[in-house]
Amino acid sequence: MSRPSILVVLSSSDRGWYLPEFAHPYEVLSPHFDIITASSEGGSSAHVDPVSIEQFKGDAYSVEFLNTKQELWEHTEKLETFLGKAKDFAAILYVGGFGPMFDLVDNEVSLKLIREFHEAGRVVSAVCHGSAALVNATLADGTKLIAGEGVTGFSNEEEVIARRPQDMPFSLEDALNESSGGNYSKAKEPWAPHVVTSALKTKKLLTGQNPASAKGFGEELLKFLQTS
Repeated sequence: MSRPSILVVLSSSDRGWYLPEFAHPYEVLSPHFDIITASSEGGSSAHVDPVSIEQFKGDAYSVEFLNTKQELWEHTEKLETFLGKAKDFAAILYVGGFGPMFDLVDNEVSLKLIREFHEAGRVVSAVCHGSAALVNATLADGTKLIAGEGVTGFSNEEEVIARRPQDMPFSLEDALNESSGGNYSKAKEPWAPHVVTSALKTKKLLTGQNPASAKGFGEELLKFLQTS
């Protein structure tokens, strides 16, 4: 009997995706689900942010993941391959890193895919800057997918501490707060774990704030999938 699958979306931007934000959800989810990876351009276009490799060189699992799971990001499928196939998956997961801020915010294929997953009753999830993919996602009637929902992603304060605001095309915190109708939330302290699950029975959404949230995000997603 085949296992259920999760579609993991990685950025194809040269800004890359963030190592622990894929490694730790994979650590939690892969014993239970097949992990299928996609990117907007497909192939080997999904690059690990080298800064994340350096910053997490003391994280044993992230290092192991980097050294043993290259197939996951070196041979991604094009996002468009999965249009019309949401029912083949249990969830879609957008990995963070600065890349999604550039190539997934207004990506028409990605936005259509998110709607299809929602309409199929599947879980839509994102961690850190991966939440940028949700900012402009809409329902069939044009309303924002995350309207009325608690949501999180990398905060303004964390951007300042990381010395990156000037490099970003917009404020993720502000954009998520606007699209959700003022329902963005964050941890009490920068870099602390914070995971938010759907507040509405009509939607299955889950978001994590930052790298420290990655493993807890994976654990909450696993729980969400096993109980919903």
